[in-house]
Amino acid sequence: MTEKTKTENRPGGRTGDRADGQAPGHRRPAASLSRATTRVRSWAGSLPSWSLLVAGVLAGALAGGAYGLARTPQYTATNYVVAVPAEGSDPASALGFAQAYGRVATQLAVLGDAQVWAGVPAATLKESVRTATSPDAPMVAITATSTRPDLAADMANAVARALTRHASTAADATRVGLRQFARATEPAEPSSASVALTGLIGASAGGLLGALGLLVRPRRASDHPGRPAAVPGPAPAPVPAADFRGHL
Repeated sequence: MTEKTKTENRPGGRTGDRADGQAPGHRRPAASLSRATTRVRSWAGSLPSWSLLVAGVLAGALAGGAYGLARTPQYTATNYVVAVPAEGSDPASALGFAQAYGRVATQLAVLGDAQVWAGVPAATLKESVRTATSPDAPMVAITATSTRPDLAADMANAVARALTRHASTAADATRVGLRQFARATEPAEPSSASVALTGLIGASAGGLLGALGLLVRPRRASDHPGRPAAVPGPAPAPVPAADFRGHL
């Protein structure tokens, strides 16, 4: 029987067919994926160690800059009111009432009146307006934040006006009133972080992640050039066949 006849009689029916039913040029997907993963790991392992740090810094800077560009700028305006004691009352009481009015400024009783002058709902004022007081001075700072600079100033002034009116209605009992100290003006520049600042923050975060990646990455043999290579020990000498015959 010739070689050609033997080949044709193999299971599979045609010359060149494999026993598993796959064509000779076909590669299994798992094997191809394994080879590609090995090539990627080999390429990544050939890169210098500092490349991971540089990649982290660049990726973080790009992400931070993109966030700064996509984010809507915010504007902040602040109005200051001061607590003034009535004639003949204790001046120290003004400091305590200033602390109290700072907490009342964001309550619905005040915001309900302020929404009329600000032109926005009370819920918007509650989300956008913050107050701050000083432990040393009887002053209340009313700060409003908005995407529009004019609206930020209007909200801060509206809340300050409503708070002053509430304080005047209770002045006979408290002996302390509120006076306008500094009116909020329209801000010229946004108070939110700039694109350069967000990019710098992103680069710092990316550099930190890259440094952490350098710490946890597996060590390569080239990382320790001074370490000598292991030398195998001498193989034992073969025992002559006559020794085995002597023990039998």
